[in-house]
Amino acid sequence: MTGTIRLLLADDQALVRGALAALLSLEPDLTVVAEVSRGDEVVPAALRSRPDVALLDVEMPGMDGVAAAAALRVALPDCRVLVVTTFGRPGYLRRAMEAGANGFVVKDTPARQLADAVRRVHAGLRVVDPTLAAETLATGPSPLTERETEVLRTARGGGTVAELAATLHLSEGTVRNHLSSAIGKTGARNRADAVRLAESHGWLLG
Repeated sequence: MTGTIRLLLADDQALVRGALAALLSLEPDLTVVAEVSRGDEVVPAALRSRPDVALLDVEMPGMDGVAAAAALRVALPDCRVLVVTTFGRPGYLRRAMEAGANGFVVKDTPARQLADAVRRVHAGLRVVDPTLAAETLATGPSPLTERETEVLRTARGGGTVAELAATLHLSEGTVRNHLSSAIGKTGARNRADAVRLAESHGWLLG
């Protein structure tokens, strides 16, 4: 069909991906040309199918959606990116925009609004969930350093300071210092609370 917008869908949940494909395919001007379940499959699939817009989830195996957006921007600059995710976290939105995404919406967006978001992104406009945009501005960028982020990310799985130090190839004292600093910057009560707060803001993506 002349004027049809070609779509690539990337989501590791087959049911969600299938539902998105079915809903979007009902629109006369939208057609799904590729579906993948891993972030590291996005660029190869895009190079094969040449989509106009790629709809990417954030949390996927192989490569997260933000990294996939950045890679796609290099490999196929004309392909627009719309992040469609369950996790409406300010840090995710900020990272996605920095990676070159053209839009960011949550998965509970009504089908008609999602289709409209695809059209607007394809037309060169930026589409961002307004509530999340306001929250992102209020929250600001992550206060954590790269090393503090790495330590908290590793601490998500639990473990003693000694185990974290061994995993990160750091001294126990250095790990304690980074944890203490991260707890202070996030206003957390303890290590587990710091992980929870940083995770809720989307600061531990990677």
